[in-house]
Amino acid sequence: MRSIWKGSLGFGLVSIPVKLYSAVQATSLDLDMLDSRDHSRIRYQRVNEHTHKEVPYDKIVKGYKLNDDYIIVEEADFEAAAPEKSKVVEIESFVDIADVNPMFYETSYYTEPDTKNNKAYALLLQALKKSGKAGLARFVLRSTESLCIVHPVKNVLVITRIRFGQQIRDTDELNIADDVNVSKKELDVGLALINQYTEDFDVSKFKDEYTDELLKIIKAKAKGKRATVKKLKPHKTTGTDLYSQLMQSLTAKKGA
Repeated sequence: MRSIWKGSLGFGLVSIPVKLYSAVQATSLDLDMLDSRDHSRIRYQRVNEHTHKEVPYDKIVKGYKLNDDYIIVEEADFEAAAPEKSKVVEIESFVDIADVNPMFYETSYYTEPDTKNNKAYALLLQALKKSGKAGLARFVLRSTESLCIVHPVKNVLVITRIRFGQQIRDTDELNIADDVNVSKKELDVGLALINQYTEDFDVSKFKDEYTDELLKIIKAKAKGKRATVKKLKPHKTTGTDLYSQLMQSLTAKKGA
């Protein structure tokens, strides 16, 4: 792994020099876009809209359109917008991690202290584990301010970027009734069904099966064969009564 950010993690008057490493990786296949006539790769070019000539990467700048004119924004401008956050993940408060709605989660990064036996790093890690809390902080990554939570995973402090409140759309425009009558017996059976399916979370039980199947098909095509495609078997239910469907679900789970 290569670090993508270097700075410090701070809480109170304690500052911990750290590096960030991406904690996630893609599992999807890397597919190239090709010309169907000769299978040549499609290349994208950065072209000047007036001269129609390709622009070298080192000649490209960022600009913001203001009153029909572009204002060029340089790296120093990004740092000036939040100089204290450009190299610091400053924990502003501590929250219960259960209070963070999963809708806010984006991506996670591992933190690594500058020295292996960093006591402040170990202290924060153990304190978060024991308290069940997570640090709430802001920092700047790739010229963008991010909100994040700092939480322990095994023996590592993890920074997970989360969305700001204004990035979550309101539900007012959704066509969902709030006065649907659900009977007590339907609710009781629904709760029983949930309890029957409840188990400890173990993500290792779930694999990216679609990518594996797609790779099998690709390898079979390379050998001039066609892989066997699984047929979709729709789940059949008898009747349309919600209560009877719930009861059938309970019975089916017991017999599994």
